Amino acid sequence: MATITLTFDNGPEPDVTPHVLDTLRRHDLKTTFFVLGRKLVEHRALAERAHGEGHWIGNHTFNHAVPLGLMTGPGAADEIARTEALIGDLAHERRFFRPYGGGGLLDRRLLNGEARDHLAAHGYTMVLWNAIPEDWRDPEGWVARAIEQCFAQEETLIVLHDLPTGAMKHLDRFIVAAKDRGAAFRQDFPASCLPMIKGRVVLPIDSYVSEAAG
Repeated sequence: MATITLTFDNGPEPDVTPHVLDTLRRHDLKTTFFVLGRKLVEHRALAERAHGEGHWIGNHTFNHAVPLGLMTGPGAADEIARTEALIGDLAHERRFFRPYGGGGLLDRRLLNGEARDHLAAHGYTMVLWNAIPEDWRDPEGWVARAIEQCFAQEETLIVLHDLPTGAMKHLDRFIVAAKDRGAAFRQDFPASCLPMIKGRVVLPIDSYVSEAAG
């Protein structure tokens, strides 16, 4: 049986996140929201609602402006720490962090040495992914691509975005289609997508860390 872990990046957004939460509640699904610190400043109530409804809250950097692996000066640790401070008591005890991949690519742009060391020192769990249907690029057509990706493997950790693109209007259609094909939804993450757990490196991580930063 195919299993699917839903995750949502780049929110919270007042015009989108409530609809996503309503849809998830209707289907009795629990997920993780990887939030941006700069959006939490104004919209923390949405993260509080998500947390109160059983969803997990993860850290997706403060600004989401430059992938941490491309940062040449100091500041990567601050991108993580500022957001974690804003998440506060909404954080999961495993302190979930998802790096910014720039189009969903898994390569050395994800982290620099400063970011890697900060994550390890502060006990973070790094959550990657194995399905990117590019909902931000193709808000009308992403569902078919998502279904194809989810049924090409046994365990899928998919990245969607609660952004005002119109893509999340089709979230219900995706969930129904996946269930109709026999998929089971889960909240926890496939082990293959967790190279660091509570600050301990458990899978090879060097390919995600830029060489320039050591």
